[in-house]
Amino acid sequence: MDAVIAAVVTALLVQAAPAAKPEDTEVWSPEPRVVTPAPAAATPAAAPTDAVVLFDGRTLDEWVATNDKSPARWTVGEGAVTVRKGTGNIETKRRFRNYQLHLEWRIPPGIAGEGQARGNSGLFLASTGNGDAGYELQILDSFGNKTYVNGQAGSIYKQHAPLVNAARKPGMWQTYDVVWTAPVFAVDGALKAPAYVTVLWNGVLVQDHVALKGETVYVGQPRYTTHGASPIKLQDHGDPSTPISFRSIWVRETE
Repeated sequence: MDAVIAAVVTALLVQAAPAAKPEDTEVWSPEPRVVTPAPAAATPAAAPTDAVVLFDGRTLDEWVATNDKSPARWTVGEGAVTVRKGTGNIETKRRFRNYQLHLEWRIPPGIAGEGQARGNSGLFLASTGNGDAGYELQILDSFGNKTYVNGQAGSIYKQHAPLVNAARKPGMWQTYDVVWTAPVFAVDGALKAPAYVTVLWNGVLVQDHVALKGETVYVGQPRYTTHGASPIKLQDHGDPSTPISFRSIWVRETE
């Protein structure tokens, strides 16, 4: 009888608990101070000799669609690749563990919208499944665009706000330089060591070897699921903003 009563009480408590909302994990202050980065380079950064070039300005041969692993269908032209809305996320054919990554991205001039609906995309440092599964470094127009600070550009989405806001104006190329250390799991799937990430945004340090709490989630708390070497993923966010462009993507494996 006691077990039955306990089960009924537990069920009632679960029903009474408020449903989780996206707003529960939004942090709005303090706002990172604005730093003016050095002027954008006129040409893409060249890759080091030991780097794996993931996008050379001409083809998406290194990429596939995340959902079905078919050839990536984003638009390539004038040395850049641009999100083709509605075609879904793309990810690398190759899998990586620990690495140094360089990526350049551009919010188009004349961007419309506000908050999270203003040039939203994401760099997933490890893609662990279809959709938006993985660990997201946010891409967004954060030049005079107010949103929650752990969701602006340079943030580890919903986990770590950037140390400063180093955004350039829409229409200018911006850079991410990332050092990624993948999480380590025991044979039984238990977490032995969390993932760590360091990020320079336009040459300015915005994440300093921060420990991640788990994979990115929009609602609720981040959590880890066991995985090994993983692809790197770029997001087709699907909002009404003009699509984002990328160029000069390369990676150096560090293990």
